[in-house]
Order: sequence, then C-alpha cells, then structure tokens
Amino acid sequence: MVQPNSQKSTYKGQLNPEQYARLKAEAASPYRGLRKFVYLAFGASGLIGAFIFILKLLAHNTSLEVGLPSLALQLGVVALMIFLWRWDQNREKP
Repeated sequence: MVQPNSQKSTYKGQLNPEQYARLKAEAASPYRGLRKFVYLAFGASGLIGAFIFILKLLAHNTSLEVGLPSLALQLGVVALMIFLWRWDQNREKP
C-alpha cells in the first residue's frame, strides 16, 4: 500500500520564492525558452534567405519566375516567426 507523502508541503519551504516562481512558470508553459530560440533561429534564417534572394534579383542572377516565389517564401517565414513570437509573448502575460 502506498503511504501519503507527509514531506510534500516542506518542499515549497526549501525553495526560495524566486526558484518556486520560475518552476511554477515552467510547469505552466513548458519549453517556452526552446520555442523562443526556434522562432529566433528560423526568423534569422528567413531574413538571411530574403537578403540573398533580393541580391540575386537585383543582380539579375536569377529569373523573376524563380526569384519572386522564393523571396515570398522567405518573407512568409519571417512574418510567421514574428506572429508566433508575439502570440507566445501575449500568452505569457497573466
């Protein structure tokens, strides 16, 4: 038979309030730091890709039929990452 844990209430007392608040926030929304890193990395990748495609279009190194859809895709990735970042920030506020 499983005995109830009488030390459960003492764990909160062993943590300082800052640690407890951080752990409580992490439990409420796990992997938030990882999501923000992914948003930042993909957004930066999209910006670099858009910059490259703009330079290719300006240098006439690629045709418009190939360059414009690729540029639109890169800008779409950047816009999506900005949207997701802001959405995650708004969900963070109580």
